[in-house]
Amino acid sequence: MQFSAKAKFVRYSPYKLRPLADVIRGKNAEYALHVLQTFKSRRSVPLYKVLASAIANAKDRNDLAAGMLVIKDLRVDEGPIFRYFKPGAMGRANIQRKRMSHLSVTLEHMNDKEV
Repeated sequence: MQFSAKAKFVRYSPYKLRPLADVIRGKNAEYALHVLQTFKSRRSVPLYKVLASAIANAKDRNDLAAGMLVIKDLRVDEGPIFRYFKPGAMGRANIQRKRMSHLSVTLEHMNDKEV
Protein backbone atom coordinates (compact mmCIF):
# COMPACT_ATOMS: atom_id res chain seq x y z
CA MET A 1 0.00 0.00 0.00
CA GLN A 2 1.31 3.44 -0.90
CA PHE A 3 0.63 6.76 0.78
CA SER A 4 1.55 10.16 -0.60
CA ALA A 5 1.58 13.85 0.19
CA LYS A 6 2.43 16.93 -1.86
CA ALA A 7 3.44 20.52 -1.22
CA LYS A 8 3.40 23.04 -4.02
CA PHE A 9 4.89 26.50 -4.42
CA VAL A 10 7.48 26.07 -1.65
CA ARG A 11 9.64 29.22 -1.59
CA TYR A 12 13.00 27.43 -1.63
CA SER A 13 15.02 26.72 -4.72
CA PRO A 14 14.90 23.08 -5.81
CA TYR A 15 18.69 23.19 -6.12
CA LYS A 16 18.92 23.81 -2.37
CA LEU A 17 16.29 21.21 -1.39
CA ARG A 18 17.54 18.30 -3.51
CA PRO A 19 20.67 17.55 -1.44
CA LEU A 20 18.44 17.16 1.63
CA ALA A 21 16.06 14.92 -0.30
CA ASP A 22 18.97 12.74 -1.42
CA VAL A 23 19.94 12.10 2.21
CA ILE A 24 16.55 10.68 3.24
CA ARG A 25 15.40 9.03 0.01
CA GLY A 26 14.92 5.26 0.50
CA LYS A 27 15.23 5.44 4.30
CA ASN A 28 12.82 4.50 7.06
CA ALA A 29 10.22 7.25 7.51
CA GLU A 30 10.77 7.55 11.26
CA TYR A 31 14.54 7.84 10.79
CA ALA A 32 14.04 10.47 8.07
CA LEU A 33 11.82 12.53 10.38
CA HIS A 34 14.53 12.53 13.05
CA VAL A 35 17.20 13.51 10.53
CA LEU A 36 15.13 16.44 9.24
CA GLN A 37 14.19 17.50 12.76
CA THR A 38 17.81 17.76 13.87
CA PHE A 39 19.04 19.46 10.70
CA LYS A 40 20.03 23.06 11.43
CA SER A 41 18.94 24.72 8.20
CA ARG A 42 15.42 26.09 7.75
CA ARG A 43 15.30 24.42 4.35
CA SER A 44 14.46 21.14 6.07
CA VAL A 45 11.10 22.43 7.38
CA PRO A 46 9.06 21.95 4.16
CA LEU A 47 10.47 18.45 3.66
CA TYR A 48 9.69 17.62 7.29
CA LYS A 49 6.09 18.84 6.93
CA VAL A 50 5.43 16.89 3.73
CA LEU A 51 6.90 13.72 5.21
CA ALA A 52 4.87 14.17 8.40
CA SER A 53 1.74 14.66 6.29
CA ALA A 54 2.36 11.43 4.36
CA ILE A 55 2.91 9.56 7.64
CA ALA A 56 -0.35 11.02 9.00
CA ASN A 57 -2.12 9.83 5.84
CA ALA A 58 -0.80 6.31 6.42
CA LYS A 59 -1.87 6.38 10.07
CA ASP A 60 -5.33 7.67 9.19
CA ARG A 61 -6.00 5.28 6.31
CA ASN A 62 -4.44 2.03 7.57
CA ASP A 63 -3.34 2.75 11.14
CA LEU A 64 0.36 2.23 10.30
CA ALA A 65 3.19 3.56 12.48
CA ALA A 66 6.04 5.62 11.04
CA GLY A 67 8.51 2.83 11.86
CA MET A 68 6.77 0.48 9.42
CA LEU A 69 7.05 2.86 6.43
CA VAL A 70 9.82 3.41 3.89
CA ILE A 71 10.24 6.41 1.61
CA LYS A 72 9.71 4.92 -1.83
CA ASP A 73 9.79 8.13 -3.85
CA LEU A 74 10.78 11.68 -2.89
CA ARG A 75 10.71 14.27 -5.65
CA VAL A 76 11.71 17.91 -5.63
CA ASP A 77 10.47 19.41 -8.88
CA GLU A 78 10.89 22.94 -10.12
CA GLY A 79 7.91 25.23 -9.73
CA PRO A 80 7.31 28.64 -11.25
CA ILE A 81 10.03 31.26 -11.15
CA PHE A 82 9.23 34.74 -9.88
CA ARG A 83 11.27 37.15 -12.02
CA TYR A 84 11.93 40.80 -11.30
CA PHE A 85 14.50 43.43 -12.21
CA LYS A 86 17.06 45.25 -10.08
CA PRO A 87 19.47 47.95 -11.16
CA GLY A 88 22.78 46.75 -12.53
CA ALA A 89 26.04 48.33 -13.63
CA MET A 90 26.05 51.22 -16.13
CA GLY A 91 22.28 51.74 -15.92
CA ARG A 92 21.32 48.25 -17.00
CA ALA A 93 18.54 46.16 -15.49
CA ASN A 94 19.59 42.78 -14.10
CA ILE A 95 17.01 40.03 -13.85
CA GLN A 96 16.56 38.41 -10.43
CA ARG A 97 14.93 35.01 -9.99
CA LYS A 98 13.12 33.62 -6.97
CA ARG A 99 12.65 29.92 -7.58
CA MET A 100 9.89 27.74 -6.16
CA SER A 101 9.62 23.99 -5.68
CA HIS A 102 6.97 21.30 -5.77
CA LEU A 103 7.55 18.47 -3.27
CA SER A 104 5.99 15.01 -3.42
CA VAL A 105 6.56 12.05 -1.10
CA THR A 106 5.39 8.47 -1.57
CA LEU A 107 5.64 6.04 1.34
CA GLU A 108 5.36 2.28 1.18
CA HIS A 109 4.74 -0.36 3.85
CA MET A 110 7.91 -2.37 4.61
CA ASN A 111 6.24 -5.74 3.90
CA ASP A 112 5.04 -4.54 0.47
CA LYS A 113 8.54 -3.45 -0.57
CA GLU A 114 9.97 -5.50 -3.42
CA VAL A 115 13.19 -7.31 -2.58
